[in-house]
Amino acid sequence: MPKDGGIGASSKRREDVRFLTGTGNYTDDINLRGQAYVHFLRSDVAHGRLNKVDTTDAEGTPGVIRVFTGADFEGVGSIPCGWQVTDRFGEVMQEPAHPVLAQGKVRHVGDPIAAVVAETREQARDAAEAIVLDIEELPAVVDMKAALEDGATKVHDDLTSNLCYDWGFVEENKAAVNEAFDKAAHVTSLELINNRLIANPMEPRVAVGDFNRSTGDSTLYTTSQNPHVIRLLMGAFVLGIPEHKLRVVAPDVGGGFGSKIYHYAEEAFCTFAAKALNRPVKWTSTRGEAFMSDAHGRDHVTKIELALDADNNFTALRTDTHANMGAYLSTFAPCVPTWLHGTLMAGNYKTPLIYVNVKAVFTNTVPVDAYRGAGRPEATYQLERVIDKAARELGVDPITLRRQNFITEFPYATPVAVEYDTGDYHATMDKLEEIADIKGFAARRAESEKRGKLRGLGVNCYIEACGIAPSNLVGQLGARAGLYESATVRVNATGGLTVMTGSHSHGQGHETTFAQVIAEMIGIDADQVDIVHGDTARVPMGMGTYGSRSLAVGGSAMVRATEKIINKARKIAAHLMEASEGDIELKDGQFTVAGTDKSVAWGDVTLAAYVPHNYPLEDIEPGLEETAFYDPANFTYPAGAYAAEVEVDPETGRVTIERFAAADDFGNVVNPMIVEGQVHGGLAQGIGQALLEGCAYDENGQLLTGSYMDYAMPRADDLPFFAVDHSCQTPCTHNPLGVKGCGEAGAIGSPPAVVNAVVDALRSGGSNITHIDMPLSPSRVWQAMQG
Repeated sequence: MPKDGGIGASSKRREDVRFLTGTGNYTDDINLRGQAYVHFLRSDVAHGRLNKVDTTDAEGTPGVIRVFTGADFEGVGSIPCGWQVTDRFGEVMQEPAHPVLAQGKVRHVGDPIAAVVAETREQARDAAEAIVLDIEELPAVVDMKAALEDGATKVHDDLTSNLCYDWGFVEENKAAVNEAFDKAAHVTSLELINNRLIANPMEPRVAVGDFNRSTGDSTLYTTSQNPHVIRLLMGAFVLGIPEHKLRVVAPDVGGGFGSKIYHYAEEAFCTFAAKALNRPVKWTSTRGEAFMSDAHGRDHVTKIELALDADNNFTALRTDTHANMGAYLSTFAPCVPTWLHGTLMAGNYKTPLIYVNVKAVFTNTVPVDAYRGAGRPEATYQLERVIDKAARELGVDPITLRRQNFITEFPYATPVAVEYDTGDYHATMDKLEEIADIKGFAARRAESEKRGKLRGLGVNCYIEACGIAPSNLVGQLGARAGLYESATVRVNATGGLTVMTGSHSHGQGHETTFAQVIAEMIGIDADQVDIVHGDTARVPMGMGTYGSRSLAVGGSAMVRATEKIINKARKIAAHLMEASEGDIELKDGQFTVAGTDKSVAWGDVTLAAYVPHNYPLEDIEPGLEETAFYDPANFTYPAGAYAAEVEVDPETGRVTIERFAAADDFGNVVNPMIVEGQVHGGLAQGIGQALLEGCAYDENGQLLTGSYMDYAMPRADDLPFFAVDHSCQTPCTHNPLGVKGCGEAGAIGSPPAVVNAVVDALRSGGSNITHIDMPLSPSRVWQAMQG
């Protein structure tokens, strides 16, 4: 059994005490003396020319301090994109300017035109209504394929077209892939849509800008998953503030799911306005604003084809995808449908030839970027849906077809440029068949049929690449930043530790799991370890939290720093016990001389480090503090197998999820309870996409799903109890903890499992339906059943 509070213990999350008692410190809880409030006037048309923005009446409204427009930001930098993709012809992507406030044109509903700063929120909002706009409405482009047609209205007049890039991967495989299809014994094709999603974290975005005139220092408090990246992008590329004069603080953050990774215009505005007005400026998003200003997710249209030989072995795969960028390039948007998607198209299978084409398109919609899983859910959905369809066409069991094509030898170099270091896909499938009780499905189907319901079983597998790295590789792929992580470990004289990490927690439980790792290494109680994050003035340069990188990358940096601490402490202990350093062992918080009963406690060694009365100063510096940066050698590759059982009401088309099972391989597990919670959350989001959630625009670019009245989020009674297992562990071989990441798995593996199950249910009722696009609302399912 694991030590209390150490690795492997299901320790309760220490941060939940403040969250559940209302004592958390969220960005909206931060109110600075003398702060003013900002309200953004946003475009209500998707595409239009700004002929005039008259702020005269607004400026005379009570309480108004100043009204800002795009003219105030002439000479200010554009909101930058953090990833540059090179297309299949060797040309770099088209990269339009993204102003803080609209200049010349508006390009999506919600594009900020003006910002009113006033003494109160209400005064700012009232004044915004007095701004007079003259907008010449222009045709909007919403459909991606139509946006690429000759003569289509351009979102950005200075670009040659609405095509951001035309990416092919691996380009040198293309001819061989086509030849394999020509020779295939069977080809399965499927066209599908990965529906656009709105992240909807519990806490809306907030930004508070502050400026200290006496020092020239700017501070931004913001709801961010990576404050150092915000400091770098905003300071260097937008506002021209030296990093040492800019502090970014992300306190408690109530959920992100990717939507809080990016640098947003509102952050730059509040920082800029605070300096211009010499007083703090605060903005708190309303939920309605969030729908049209937070980055959206997914939105791919794909044709996928799978070639098989006469023995049902996969021989080739090719895809053609249109990926929506929206009106501007969000921070990491270009890499999502390319390097986070194309490189995972091998899935769990030994397909020898793969070619992926992606056309990224600008449209008059909210920018699209990474959303939980980011590229990996899109790849898994395509692959697992076409495999299921192939199994039905061939008349073979879907599990059998998958097992036949599983990768079984590791390390395995895929044809899409990544190498899986470890895995056991048969083991996770074995576990899934057990916990999902696949053998008992026929009886459950018969029972459902007696009640007039159609019951279906859907199975799928997934693999994902997490801990995005290494920096030298992603740099070649277009990343404009390193993707390492950092940690500083500071030991106090009495033996407690403060760990300052560049990772950021927004619900993952870092303050608990990170402390468990350190406690295990030293052999002390986890309560002696304090975790600090989210403040660029306190923690070393880090790259934040996304892509299931926290423990694999951030935790590894923390381990490396702690190893330095232990090595120095071992030297001190050796001196105190007059022994050779090589004979000193650390276990359960005690340094001992091997083979003797001589020992000295951890706290005595740390005290000696700060009270060096008996100390070899010529050999060892006082103090006990170390920093480490960790740049991983490879991605990590969590994998798993999922099964969904659904009932479909043939009279209404309503789908009910009756059972759901998830068998995951996350490598070594630090806190099983937190892992289970992460999987549950991901499953809820994936099931939400499959059955309920879908962002929709009309042909004029008007957002039709701009509130919870029209955008359906999953509720507790939409979900079953989940059977979750993570006992199949093949540890990662290249990070010191052997961990792989768990935060995105549920959202990746669940959508195809649900859709496969619904198709299976309908076919059990005699239908020849092969696919229904998500979300599988009752009306869509019912209409499909009508033929």
